[in-house]
Amino acid sequence: MEKIINSYETLFIVNAENGDEAVKATVSKFTGLIAENGTLEEVNEWGKRRLAYPIDDIPEGYYVVATFKSEPEFPAELERVFNIDESIMRSVVIKLDEKKLAKAAAAKEAKAAAEAAAAAAAAAEAEAPATDAE
Repeated sequence: MEKIINSYETLFIVNAENGDEAVKATVSKFTGLIAENGTLEEVNEWGKRRLAYPIDDIPEGYYVVATFKSEPEFPAELERVFNIDESIMRSVVIKLDEKKLAKAAAAKEAKAAAEAAAAAAAAAEAEAPATDAE
């Protein structure tokens, strides 16, 4: 039987009061955990940001967003580990819709192709007057 692999996205906020080394260690711990149990596609570290409201009287946190693919059982385990680790202030894991991902990828490719065509046209146009001047 074929294994089911789904796309997920997680956002977690690390307690920034523990220092930069502790934050980096926590981020690498969880990105490593995700990589061990699935395919880590993208990690965006948003950095230290002010929270909308203080959590345990802490006004700032270090935000990390990771996109990954894994089997359906892993996100529940990831949430469990997030809840156990005291350096994680908040976290969420969501399943991404494959149809929306395909549409977004197609739109991104179309935009990149349009930009490339516009750049090629601009380069050709810039080169055309230079040959007329000669």
